[in-house]
Amino acid sequence: MLRRVNGTVLIIAALIATLGALAFPIWSYADRSGTGQDRLEASTVATRWGPLSATDRDFLVRVRLAGLWELPAGQQAIERAPSEAIRDAGDHLVVGHADLDRRAREVAAKLGVQLPNQPNDQQQGWLRELSAATGEAYERAFANLLRNAHGKVFSLVAQVRHTTRNTLIRQLASDANQTVLDHITMLEATGKVDFDAIADEAAGGTTASPSGPPAPDGGTPPAPAAVEPPGDLSPTSRPSPGAGTPGSIDTRRPEPGISP
Repeated sequence: MLRRVNGTVLIIAALIATLGALAFPIWSYADRSGTGQDRLEASTVATRWGPLSATDRDFLVRVRLAGLWELPAGQQAIERAPSEAIRDAGDHLVVGHADLDRRAREVAAKLGVQLPNQPNDQQQGWLRELSAATGEAYERAFANLLRNAHGKVFSLVAQVRHTTRNTLIRQLASDANQTVLDHITMLEATGKVDFDAIADEAAGGTTASPSGPPAPDGGTPPAPAAVEPPGDLSPTSRPSPGAGTPGSIDTRRPEPGISP
């Protein structure tokens, strides 16, 4: 009889241990402290326009910082640039950031977010770099510094527009996206943007292999088709290879924040 009781006790103990082992992962998953969701809720405050997250507040600060250095950069381009294309790009920077900066300050005042009143040290360095350059070097520096900054901000604007639960931030992100695209278009129209440098920098920061179909012919780029010159273009009057191609500038600089 005693032996039978001891056997029953052992079976019950084994069952309890098994149930405990099965329940532990469920309990652990239910404890969400330290997860992304937990951090999101901890950094979010309630407003009459919806929850305001830390990413939303950072977005407002970056919009303000962008205006603080890109407005004077645009004004400088209008006054100093030799070519009309650079002056036009500068004009778009001034108009776009003047409006975006005003709206960002209005939104920040409603949401109680404190904004900076001067560019950060890195942005002041870019302004000094532009002020020290002249002629063609100035135009290349202007186009590449600003094009690189605007290109990088797309991901932040998209993230904020996609994830924010605040209606004021969502509208500002929509407006910022339009402004960034307009400025990118004008900067590229100058013909001074070094796309190879931008692509090289982006590739250097990528760890995962790109997906998609393989290149034609098993990875060998197709040979360019031969193009016959016009009949009235003699060999001596043909442009030399690379003529008119702007020089490159090193755009491998830390991200300036939003910089639309």
